[in-house]
Amino acid sequence: MSIRIFSSAISGIDAQVIEVEVDSNPGLHAFNIVGLPDKAVEESKDRIASAIKNSGLKPPNSKHKKIVINLAPADLKKEGPSYDLPIAVGYLLETKQIKFDSSKKLFVGELSLDGSLKHTNGILATAILAKNLGFSDIIVPHSNKKEALVIRGLNVVGAKNISEVVGYLDGTMPMLADNSQNASVANENTETGITSLFMIKGQESAKRALIVAAAGAHNILMSGSPGSGKTLLAKALAELMPKMSFDEAIEVAKIYSSVGLIKDSALSFERPFRNPHHTTSAPAMVGGGAWPRPGEISLAHRGVLFLDELPEFPRNVLESLRQPLEEGTISVSRTASSVVLPAKFTFVAAMNPCPCGNYGDERNVCLCSPINVLRYRKKVSGPLLDRVDIQINVPRETIQNEEFGKSGLEIQRKTKEIKEQIANARKMQFTRFADSASSRQVGSGIYNNSEINYKNIDKHCVLEPNAEDFLRQAINAKGLSLRAYHKIKKLARTIADLEQSEFIKESHIAEAVKLRVNEKILSELG
Repeated sequence: MSIRIFSSAISGIDAQVIEVEVDSNPGLHAFNIVGLPDKAVEESKDRIASAIKNSGLKPPNSKHKKIVINLAPADLKKEGPSYDLPIAVGYLLETKQIKFDSSKKLFVGELSLDGSLKHTNGILATAILAKNLGFSDIIVPHSNKKEALVIRGLNVVGAKNISEVVGYLDGTMPMLADNSQNASVANENTETGITSLFMIKGQESAKRALIVAAAGAHNILMSGSPGSGKTLLAKALAELMPKMSFDEAIEVAKIYSSVGLIKDSALSFERPFRNPHHTTSAPAMVGGGAWPRPGEISLAHRGVLFLDELPEFPRNVLESLRQPLEEGTISVSRTASSVVLPAKFTFVAAMNPCPCGNYGDERNVCLCSPINVLRYRKKVSGPLLDRVDIQINVPRETIQNEEFGKSGLEIQRKTKEIKEQIANARKMQFTRFADSASSRQVGSGIYNNSEINYKNIDKHCVLEPNAEDFLRQAINAKGLSLRAYHKIKKLARTIADLEQSEFIKESHIAEAVKLRVNEKILSELG
């Protein structure tokens, strides 16, 4: 009679339950794994045999038996070494070397030849799956225990080797299920010190734009001469944004877990900041591979994706950002499989006005020909620009003497005031979108104003009559698209939230139009 052990497979960033069925029959020794295993899974039989032998148990080759391992469902390709532990436990259970009830237990882990368990990817997604399907225990490598403990309501067993797993299953080592490490989750309200934004001298209009972007998670493009502070401003935005909520932190940790970027650490509430080089390929940016994996835009989920020197990126890389900027997800299709990955990030881009960087500068001479300037700017397409909420110029500025006289205490006080203002604006947004909180799942739900879509924009962005008239006139006068109309309304909603205003006023629309419409960029591209 065959026995059944439960494990999981990672598809994209989500886990899927896998049934490991073990059966044996008398005959010449054979150890076969079926169910579409890849090379790593096929080779596991040698690792498993050595691990079981070196743990003082009887390995598969100790008796003349034909052993068959089936990984179900059989039509799903199995990859990676995470099936080592469930296959080994299944064999030990089938050969009656251990006895336990396997119906509510889920096993994941890679084995070494000496029987020890190695760090395995995707444990957080597996723990979420186990909780949703009603499993009571999840047995994982000890180095993954803190990662699994993030999900409450599970009995997490972190074992260092097969001997400890056997000891727990036969009741001789129950202390392995001690879940007291739940307290190791980081404090989501912990704040760092002075934000570097307020250490930057000058650029007050750019700082205001970053405050609005941080409050509503709006995309922003900064154009200006080299050395004007664009890169510093972009990096300061990540510090300015408030800490992630617990649900957001789980979303991000699930993505990082699937690619093995979470080690033995507590859940982090710091927002991701990704800064890929301009030589990054399209699959590395949006995700891909023979078996689709998250790319840079998914690793920046709920955080900041910063592209410095935007026109230097290949055209296909920039155009691949259009769908995720609009939808908040990316669908990656390959011959083997297709997955949908979350990609709700704050897009921050910096660019020079021309190849030499001095076009339009009053103090420096531009050495580029007009056709080279136009060709350089045309690398950023109109449809991509239309998806960027805030578009500002960051010119070189002369620093006033009084700016150097600001003390650390003044900067710290200013930092605290702005962070509180942004946090209060975010709280207003969370309350406004609370109606979707009950149905939120990992990777879904509205958390900030930039995620408002055309279906609910009239509900959440209520304008005063004179503000609506002003917006209509601005759209018609400047020939903007309907997408720009929605973007301006969402920007104005964020500006109103910063002032704790329930309704959007004309002044909010005026500032939103100024942040959205970059006359200099439009004229240069025209």
